[in-house]
Amino acid sequence: MGVFYDYYRAANRQAAAEKPDSPRAVEKPMPGVPTFDAVDAKWIDPGVILGQLIALVRDVPFSLDLVQTITIYPPPEGAPATMEEWEALPEDSPYKEGPGIEELSADVRDTLAGIPDTRLDELVEHWEQIEEFADVPPADGYLLEVLTGLRGLAQRAQEGDQMIYCWVCV
Repeated sequence: MGVFYDYYRAANRQAAAEKPDSPRAVEKPMPGVPTFDAVDAKWIDPGVILGQLIALVRDVPFSLDLVQTITIYPPPEGAPATMEEWEALPEDSPYKEGPGIEELSADVRDTLAGIPDTRLDELVEHWEQIEEFADVPPADGYLLEVLTGLRGLAQRAQEGDQMIYCWVCV
């Protein structure tokens, strides 16, 4: 199996969190489920792997706080505050099982949106060398597909004054 990451844009946090159990990047929309402009980016987590791409684009050293996110779902105000509260949660609680939805910052959106065509190959070449891909290198062409998908998504979000969100499912 693995961890799935769908990056998508939405008009606001409420729209982004609608039907949180449903994947965002789907080929065939399902009845009663909102349709999002989304990119399927399996294994590309916001904090580490996307963060390393952002570092490459900005030509800065990578750090874990480079990609700031805000938790949208499950709602932070309902999160367990103590170990006792955590242990009292039912096994199927979204706080334990997911899915989760994170809002990416505007500066990450704008960084992705501003990637010029002339840098795509160079960025992919460096991105595929990160430690996280050492044991399981991505399929040929996958990172270019993800990068161009994220760039296009970011450009459309920027044009629509929207944010990018990451839906995570384990």
